[in-house]
Amino acid sequence: MCGLVGIVGKSAVAPEIYDALTVLQHRGQDAAGIMTCSGGRFSQRKGEGLVRDVFRQQHMQKLQGSLGIGHVRYPTAGSSGMALAQPFYVNSPYGIALAHNGNLTNSEQLGRELFQDDLRHLNTDSDSEVLLNVLAHEMQTLGKLSPTADDIFTAVAAVHRRCRGGYAAVALVVNYGVVGFRDPRGIRPLVVGSRESAQGTEYMLASESVALDVLGFSVISDVAPGEAVFIDMDGVLHRRQCAENPGMYPCIFEHVYFARPDSLMDGISVYKTRMRQGEALGKKIRRLRPDLQIDVVIPIPDTSRIAAQSMAHELGIKFREGLMKNRYIGRTFIMPGQSERKKSVRQKLNPVPLEFEGKNVMLVDDSIVRGTTCRQIIEMARDAGAAQVYFASAAPPVRYPNVYGIDMPSASELIAHGRSVEEVCELIGADWLVYQDIEDLVSCSLEGNPEVDGFDCSVFDGNYITGDIDQNYLDRVESLRNDDAQSEQRAAQQAGGGDVGIHNDV
Repeated sequence: MCGLVGIVGKSAVAPEIYDALTVLQHRGQDAAGIMTCSGGRFSQRKGEGLVRDVFRQQHMQKLQGSLGIGHVRYPTAGSSGMALAQPFYVNSPYGIALAHNGNLTNSEQLGRELFQDDLRHLNTDSDSEVLLNVLAHEMQTLGKLSPTADDIFTAVAAVHRRCRGGYAAVALVVNYGVVGFRDPRGIRPLVVGSRESAQGTEYMLASESVALDVLGFSVISDVAPGEAVFIDMDGVLHRRQCAENPGMYPCIFEHVYFARPDSLMDGISVYKTRMRQGEALGKKIRRLRPDLQIDVVIPIPDTSRIAAQSMAHELGIKFREGLMKNRYIGRTFIMPGQSERKKSVRQKLNPVPLEFEGKNVMLVDDSIVRGTTCRQIIEMARDAGAAQVYFASAAPPVRYPNVYGIDMPSASELIAHGRSVEEVCELIGADWLVYQDIEDLVSCSLEGNPEVDGFDCSVFDGNYITGDIDQNYLDRVESLRNDDAQSEQRAAQQAGGGDVGIHNDV
């Protein structure tokens, strides 16, 4: 999961890309980068850390140009570190920079093809660099000194034919403009908007509509699955469907956890979807345990708050903020290593004893992934004096790895994998556990836009909609991305054995 921004404006865009990236910070806290273009030259600043830590005033002053792209990163494929910060850049043809959200499921095959057939060098193990080089090769094969919008769309169509998986990307082509495109299943999000200025119309691409809202851009539409959007140097918007037989199957985990609730994704309000999730969960609780005595409903901040409120309303039970969040601790489920996650949970949340002492408490979370957070929070609740601790998940059991851009690669690290609800309940230490039904979850999202063909629910049902995932692939991903493997990678990097970094820093 990453955040993308691309702007073609009438004045310097770096400050606005910076602002947009801060709004999308929830989508990536590992690294950040901005690249702009002015006078036929790229300027770049990228590094590890939060947006506020990567960029200083002197950097922003040097990021000149009226068009540019930005990226915030969570590591999902490949290792992490400075060398993996985006955007990535190739000088041939034209000079192209690219920022990517998602995972290519055939990146290993594409890497071999790029080396053996396309004669291109890859400097990292990132599938984002693979995607950039595939795009660059397809543009180079056209043999055009001055590519048109049609040429760029032809290249993107070839990218769709070669690449599989979930991906959204924004690319900056020096002296020509910015192009954005989305995989043919629409798994990863991308939206385009416009704004009128005194000098003319400006355009923006972003992972979530909220980034457009903050900068005063009006949403034109989501980029359709398989579609490419190109904004040229003159500020003219071009659009074309570049995929054969596209379908709309966005990642439902965006609605569960990732996206900000004030975003619209594929015409669906994330806020309303989470309200419906809570209502559906409340109805299930009433159906399964009509006599269950619950004194108070308490959300696990922040993403479960909306669902917990609507669930409490549905059940007619008091809603209380019983857990106070330290907002300077990042998202825990994708932190490197189980020990780091355990440590961070205690730093992140503190109970309000008044809301727990002597009460039957229903804790509500958006999902249960590894079980680290909920297990420790249940312990906190008991330490704070709770009589009974029940636990509700607004999402179904996460039983299968995600291969489309979310860092859940290892089935063995998912607490619900191969276990019943009762077994999970015992492991996390709850007195009762209830999960959302997958049919209800899909219905909650589908109600926002009935024209959506379906959703990528692979983490819940194991149905990988790209049709190219088998057990051998999952085993290989797990061997590369489980906690032990990542620990070894970090140790190698610290010892000086990581990827060589090629950086054009300002």
